[in-house]
Amino acid sequence: MPLTPAKIQHIQRQVIHWQASHGRHDLPWQHNVSAYRVHVSEIMLQQTQVTTVIPYFERWMQDFPSLSALAAASEDDVMAHWQGLGYYSRARNLRKAAAHLADEHNGEYPNDLKALNAIPGVGQYTAGAIRSFAFNDYGPIVDGNVKRLYARLFAIDGEPNSSAFNKIMWQYANSLTPEASGAFSQGVLDLGATVCKKSQPLCQACPLQSDCLALKQQRIAELPNPKKRKIKPVKDAHFVWHTDSADQLLLIKRPSPGIWGGLWCLPQHDEVPANSELVGEFTHQFTHYTLNAQVWRAAADQVNEGLVENGKRMAEFRLQSVHELSAVGLPTPIRHFIENVIALRQPTNN
Repeated sequence: MPLTPAKIQHIQRQVIHWQASHGRHDLPWQHNVSAYRVHVSEIMLQQTQVTTVIPYFERWMQDFPSLSALAAASEDDVMAHWQGLGYYSRARNLRKAAAHLADEHNGEYPNDLKALNAIPGVGQYTAGAIRSFAFNDYGPIVDGNVKRLYARLFAIDGEPNSSAFNKIMWQYANSLTPEASGAFSQGVLDLGATVCKKSQPLCQACPLQSDCLALKQQRIAELPNPKKRKIKPVKDAHFVWHTDSADQLLLIKRPSPGIWGGLWCLPQHDEVPANSELVGEFTHQFTHYTLNAQVWRAAADQVNEGLVENGKRMAEFRLQSVHELSAVGLPTPIRHFIENVIALRQPTNN
């Protein structure tokens, strides 16, 4: 579809008019709008459903209501607020962003796409979202919902995660986004999320139905093209369970960057510790692989293996009461495993 100035203005008007009447207006980050609130919400929403994010966002804003509050918070406190959301590098990057903005921009968000893109953890999409929603200035955005909308609207084939496909998506976004882009950007997000859905799209409710090439060609179900399926590798892991007489569990802090970086975790070993007994097992699905984990009860000397090398302690550790786990940030599968073990130890009332 050729994007003439008239066609661009038509699409802009349709999206903005629809958003005003049918779009989402009551999400918590849409009230008391600030660049900081937009930034936090967009980082939380990466790979995460809106309904999941809302309670995390509200708790975050209660405890870290400003950039300065976030910059002053400890890593442990930040990670504890993030536990359960996954992709923990996002939380670490938010802390880095607060320090970056304090050092480079006097604690303020710049109204410039290039400067926004230079903030740790802020990519092309998030920079556009901050500029669009916080400043109502030109801020093109492309996420999964927008990709689906544009792929159908313009009947675009291609591997959805390929650089060539993404380049086309951004070309359309750059051309379609108006100078004052807040309502338009929210509109394309809302259309993709609530109308142009992956399955059972509500085409008859779409303000762009008369323009949609996929609808005219009866190709809605095949666009965007399916992603290439990849077989996930399986990785084995061995964790150690060690408690003292006060029912305190040994935890170590995972290094950053890396899986679960910055979180507290059961010590991990490359092999089954000698003279140990199996406490239990769990499986966890990461994006790129499946983790099969076994947890072993081991003696103190076995626990220290891997934590101490040449007399020097190699990892930060703590003894944490199994009844006060909420005080520390733990990976969700580790937390669930610990809670299940503790629950099994509780006496039942018959």
